[in-house]
Amino acid sequence: MSLIVQKYGGTSVGSVERIQAVAAKVKQSRDAGHQVVVVVSAMSGETDRLLGLAHALQERPSPRELDVLLSTGEQVTIALLSMALEAGGCPARSYTGSQVQVRTDSAHNKARIRDIDGARVRADLDAGRVVVVAGFQGIDEQGNITTLGRGGSDTSAVAMAAALKADECQIYTDVDGVYTTDPRIEPKARRLARITFEEMLEMASLGSKVLQIRAVEFAGKYQVPLRVLSSFQDGEGTLITFEEGNVEEAKIAGIAFAKDEAKLTVLGVPDQPGVAHKILGPISDANVEVDMIIQNIAADARTTDFTFTIHRNDYGRALEILQSTAQDLGAREVQGDERIVKISLVGVGMRSHAGIASGMFEALAREGINIRMISTSEIKISVVIDEKYLELGVRALHDAFGLSDAS
Repeated sequence: MSLIVQKYGGTSVGSVERIQAVAAKVKQSRDAGHQVVVVVSAMSGETDRLLGLAHALQERPSPRELDVLLSTGEQVTIALLSMALEAGGCPARSYTGSQVQVRTDSAHNKARIRDIDGARVRADLDAGRVVVVAGFQGIDEQGNITTLGRGGSDTSAVAMAAALKADECQIYTDVDGVYTTDPRIEPKARRLARITFEEMLEMASLGSKVLQIRAVEFAGKYQVPLRVLSSFQDGEGTLITFEEGNVEEAKIAGIAFAKDEAKLTVLGVPDQPGVAHKILGPISDANVEVDMIIQNIAADARTTDFTFTIHRNDYGRALEILQSTAQDLGAREVQGDERIVKISLVGVGMRSHAGIASGMFEALAREGINIRMISTSEIKISVVIDEKYLELGVRALHDAFGLSDAS
């Protein structure tokens, strides 16, 4: 008998009929001899509805009261799913995050899990019940309800699997696994049978929306085997594991991309110690996250050009800050561009293969795509290009590295 934690997102439990379908899937696992813990999100659209109610009353609702409100979405789902399981002849018991002691810090709306007391869950499992736990929520040291931020149910599920030492954590969603790239951009994208934690972490951080990055980090830290599956069709999904398999054969696992990028450049900055901090310090103080950074020393060796990328939503605020900073520094000019995207190749096979970067640059050049910025790590190469070339660039790279071929 193995212990499995299954997580179902809002789309998977979006109606009574879908909740009944989830109950049938859970019962199937239990009937196969497994102990099952289910972590669920609020029904699709419910969190947005609750947020709308809050903002109708207060422009900036109290973070504490917002957590009390938003946590009710998952409470509805756990009760309904438990009822559906009982109706199907499967003993079940539901718990909120506070009832199973998902202990977090006190950062309302974006709390982090510290530990979980799994005693009540284990007792129910030993009694033959399916345990249904509300995702996305916990309780701090003062007994306040906390929430983990959008997508936090993935993290709840992985944390529960780690606390219970589960054999596998299965994330059920509206896709049947992790693909070589987004099938909506490249119809020839192929589902991966397995991917390493390193690769999945890079994919998630670079724009892949299949899993929340915090959940992948948590799973990697506590060595929880993860599997991404579809709620709506049967299949093996994608296993996320530490085992790298045959990296000599697989150069690239997939292609990730981020559409919402913007680029800022300060031209003619005096080249002196501490200039990078003087430029990025005020940006950081405004809580704007910086991604790629390039600094070029001018031919006269007295000035430098400093370029970095940020999320497009932060562009206006960052540009205003940078213009003020540039004036203080005596820089020549500030330039910006909101029409860029980032495309990244990811694969542990890069460690043992030369020529990946040149192959990437060649494939883009063949399509007449100019590269604006380049960033590399041990298992990733990222380029910034003009927004209009996103789909063409992804497809060209997908073909160039043979990602459509059968595994």
